[in-house]
Amino acid sequence: MDHSSSRSPAIREDIHWPALFAAIAAITAVGIAIGLGLPLLSIILEKRGVSSSMIGLNSAMAGVAAMVAAPITTVIARRLTVVTTMVLAIVAASASALGFYYAEALWMWFPLRIVFHGAITVLFVLSEFWINTAAPPSRRGLVLGIYATVLSLGFAAGPLIFSVIGSEGILPFAIGAGVILLAAVPILMARREDPVIGVSSDLPFMRYIFLVPTATAAVFVFGAVESGGLALFPVYASRTGFTESQGALLLVMMGLGNVLFQIPVGMIADKMKDRRPLLSLFAIIGLIGSIALPFLIHNWLLTAVILLFWGGSVAGLYTVGLAHLGDKLHGADLASANAAFVFCYALGMLVGPQTIGVSMDIAGNHGFAWALAFFFALYVALTVFRIVLRPKRT
Repeated sequence: MDHSSSRSPAIREDIHWPALFAAIAAITAVGIAIGLGLPLLSIILEKRGVSSSMIGLNSAMAGVAAMVAAPITTVIARRLTVVTTMVLAIVAASASALGFYYAEALWMWFPLRIVFHGAITVLFVLSEFWINTAAPPSRRGLVLGIYATVLSLGFAAGPLIFSVIGSEGILPFAIGAGVILLAAVPILMARREDPVIGVSSDLPFMRYIFLVPTATAAVFVFGAVESGGLALFPVYASRTGFTESQGALLLVMMGLGNVLFQIPVGMIADKMKDRRPLLSLFAIIGLIGSIALPFLIHNWLLTAVILLFWGGSVAGLYTVGLAHLGDKLHGADLASANAAFVFCYALGMLVGPQTIGVSMDIAGNHGFAWALAFFFALYVALTVFRIVLRPKRT
């Protein structure tokens, strides 16, 4: 019965719009859900008097869930089809998003985070696989730029919704759950475009993490900085004198940077033979921005400008890293590598909030910025090391 491997998609030069639209719809929902959910849940816990470290630990459950879900996603999707798996994930994510409102005890938020982010991870892996198969190689950077722009719009829309409706009552939870459910419509409409996951080579899952290390390390840093930033920036902003909505608007500026830079970044990446210097540049911009943050945080406008450029650079790590991956691998190997890519993103989501939360407890409020600088410095060191020592390698 295993004739699926013979149907692995041929390399194409046209863009398949229904598939692109379905994958983009899924990722928009993911972006809004995470962009609204991370600051919302953190602020609610902060109001309940929960410590930064405990907020970081609860946020880190996202990483645990994603690390479990990423390796098994392609296995499930091969059995159930990509579209069916994505729809089931949407239902699970939506139900758990609403569940947070009804769960009073803190311990209940741990399993809820695991279900919510496990389902979100499945959507991540499959929409990225779908989009990489729908994108022609010569325009992959552009297509992934569009994809990342929409994801970033979701990330920006989440805090914006939060700044308008606040953290009181059922409304923010109902909006999050509703947005996720809506994503099922374009996915079901594009079910004829259901991508086939062939049989991959027998490489163990962990091997995929080290096949294209510059890409997987980029997304690890992106995951750490983005989830840690979204989860703990509202706490940092409120402790340095901003109101809840001012803090949320600063997050919107970060999201806006993501939105504005992605398509130009994707188009620049299409023109480059070696994308590693571009990845290194983004990490350097991120490092400078992090170091500058404690000195400028008391000026809202300057902080907003820094976060605009900083947000664009951080998201550039994701877009260019994903394009770099799509160039190196194809078919079922790409599906497995996408899962490894999301696994590293999850690892970042696990380590990021935890490191930043503990850093704030130890070094005071500005521990937030020092922890971010640490992640960027690690990536700068890795890329420079690989460019200098292995000029021909990925």
